[in-house]
Amino acid sequence: MTTVDPQLSAYCDAHREAYLEELKAWIAIPSVSADPARAPDVRACCERLVERLGELGMQAEVLETEGHPIAYGQWLDAPGKPTVMIYGHYDVQPADPLELWESPPFEGTVRDGKIFGRGAVDDKGQVLMHLAAIEAHMRTRGRLPINVKVVVEGEEEIGSPSFAAALERYREKFDADVVVISDTAVFAEDTPSLTTSVRGLVTWEVAVHGPSEDLHSGYYGGVIRNPIEALARILAGLKDDAGRVAVPGFYEGVEEITPLQMVELRSLDFDEAAEAKSLGVSELSGERGRIALERMWFRPTLEINGIWGGYQGPGSKTIVPSWAKAKLTARLVGAQDPLRVRELVKAHILAGAPSGVRIAVEDGGDAPAVVMGREHPAVAAASRAMEAGFGKKPVYIGTGGSIKPVADFDRTLKLPQVMIGVGLPDDRIHAPNEKFSLSQFYAGIATMACLYDELGALAPGS
Repeated sequence: MTTVDPQLSAYCDAHREAYLEELKAWIAIPSVSADPARAPDVRACCERLVERLGELGMQAEVLETEGHPIAYGQWLDAPGKPTVMIYGHYDVQPADPLELWESPPFEGTVRDGKIFGRGAVDDKGQVLMHLAAIEAHMRTRGRLPINVKVVVEGEEEIGSPSFAAALERYREKFDADVVVISDTAVFAEDTPSLTTSVRGLVTWEVAVHGPSEDLHSGYYGGVIRNPIEALARILAGLKDDAGRVAVPGFYEGVEEITPLQMVELRSLDFDEAAEAKSLGVSELSGERGRIALERMWFRPTLEINGIWGGYQGPGSKTIVPSWAKAKLTARLVGAQDPLRVRELVKAHILAGAPSGVRIAVEDGGDAPAVVMGREHPAVAAASRAMEAGFGKKPVYIGTGGSIKPVADFDRTLKLPQVMIGVGLPDDRIHAPNEKFSLSQFYAGIATMACLYDELGALAPGS
């Protein structure tokens, strides 16, 4: 079994309190990328990261983009060794609703062995694991066992709209042999995990227009097509009774999981009834004939994210509304083509429109699913490092979420990627009371310190 170098381990352990205080200071910067009023805070967080990278002995700078800036640092003094790009993000989700937080979201409060605060685990704490590991190497050995490029962006929480263009603009700075990403969770606290697939993402907004204005339902009900009813019929036609998407061609490019993957899924300790109870529903549902973890990680989805129209106030207002709208998203897997899926669903919606209303569909998003081959030497290195950091061999899992830069790295740079996050499923990312368990944080630092040694043993380009 691989072990963490004792010198590195001792340094990391001795500086735990310092890293915790640093994380508190980062959490205190409200770098909410979605809020234009927070733009100065977003930039301040980026500049602090650049300063920190410089303190570690890296050549560091702010990379300007069309949106929020990227913090960049590089150390390239390991000739003949692989060049590893470490990706993360420093922007965070809004903290609303504030009244549901048990402690201030931008203070970093420690209780019960956890640190609470917006960005604690998503993704400031997980970025800090890497900086701490870099520091451990530099302070104990005076150098790194690999060439490192650190890329920490400020728009991941709003879909990374400027990232693809930044990859092209700063192409030379992004050249590497492999990308390491720590922005994911493990399967459970006692089950270290490596994520080997992420789903793609596309979106639609559907508008159904009826009469030119709201009409009296007593006078016109029964003779005017109701836009909300029309929209409900359209949306209901997107799936069949077995929970499958009813859009012709939607499943093109979707592959069945392998027998090995099915064995692995069934071996994981996942109680569907307990999961349903924890989520406040009577049972889990979805595509019939598929187990829950398969549906969550390896099957595509088509979801209605919001629907609105008509009167929303107190009491009753007897109208036939003039319009209704809905927002939809699809999570994609395998070789599904995002642009083709967008067109297929749009065409299906338009074809299903009843007479008497007008339909408009806006679509967006082009992120494909990405699968990281577990046979890559860098993934094997990550497995050894995680076993060293957590004392247990990791399992391989998927994630139902989407990380757009993963798709950008895959499409633009054609780089292998290692997803080695250590968050927990109950860390409440994007919700009030986001947290990061300190045991995961500290084990994550040790894991990353070991990972650099493991990657340093690989040949460049392997």
